[in-house]
Amino acid sequence: MSNYFTKRILITGGAGFIGSHLCEKLLSEGHEVLCVDNFYTGKRANIAHLLSNPNFEILRHDITFSLYVEVDEIYHLACPASPVHYQFDPVQTIKTAVHGSINMLGLAKRTKAKILLASTSEVYGDPTVHPQQETYWGNVNPIGPRACYDEGKRCAETLFFDYHRQHKVRIKIARIFNTYGPRMHPNDGRVVSNFIIQALKGEDITIYGDGSQTRSFCYIDDMIEGLIKLMNSENDFTGPVNLGNPFEISILELAKKIIELTGSKSKIVFKPLPDDDPKRRQPDITLAKQKLNWQPFTLLEEGLLKTIEYFRKIL
Repeated sequence: MSNYFTKRILITGGAGFIGSHLCEKLLSEGHEVLCVDNFYTGKRANIAHLLSNPNFEILRHDITFSLYVEVDEIYHLACPASPVHYQFDPVQTIKTAVHGSINMLGLAKRTKAKILLASTSEVYGDPTVHPQQETYWGNVNPIGPRACYDEGKRCAETLFFDYHRQHKVRIKIARIFNTYGPRMHPNDGRVVSNFIIQALKGEDITIYGDGSQTRSFCYIDDMIEGLIKLMNSENDFTGPVNLGNPFEISILELAKKIIELTGSKSKIVFKPLPDDDPKRRQPDITLAKQKLNWQPFTLLEEGLLKTIEYFRKIL
């Protein structure tokens, strides 16, 4: 049980990868959790183990339509977040980012709830500044195939600040960098899940480009701690704040590491790089350390082993 009084907390996208871990953590702290998901990318299996908890409620709902509930806090996570999913129906992706945010901000305004936006490192686009600080405005192609997500999240941040300035809504914005761990969607096309599944099946591991592009991977438990610390931070701190692991690794090194940890016989093959794929991605987390006393502690190898174990079970 936490030291805080029991809160009624809404999590949009609560059956997704990050959302389900967040539901679990907040329930363990003694709060009431309302999980809202339309199951476009979220999975019932992610939250099945929570259904017997009397403080847990689940609502199948698409947040591009209004929602009328009474809550104290809102974690707004709903939105397809991998290129495979957000490019499948780009119009719906941008509707979720924009209409969904307007609906959740309207709910926060009416109920006087505090609301946190799960934004993304994608707001930085293919960055010309390295590592990325929150003061950097980004380098995004507004008409490219990734724009439905990148610009959708940028617009969501705009909406959050406008509701904050105009209607005094209490907001928090987290810019989430690559996160991985158990319950990742096996078919979401993300590099960690892709490589692990290919390695476990003994298939060729596909790298797009020459593998020199870098990413920084944050383990799910560290990310959940960061999101909760941000929600509970001083009211005058809105963010945006980067949440991610500053340890940078090339995609080629990651592939080799996963082959080694799975004991796989997979070979690495190279394919052309997709449009607008960022070459480097590394968060500057100085602000998170200062304002939230947060930094990730899980080492990449430790987190990968737990993730590999999860995929071994579901395969």
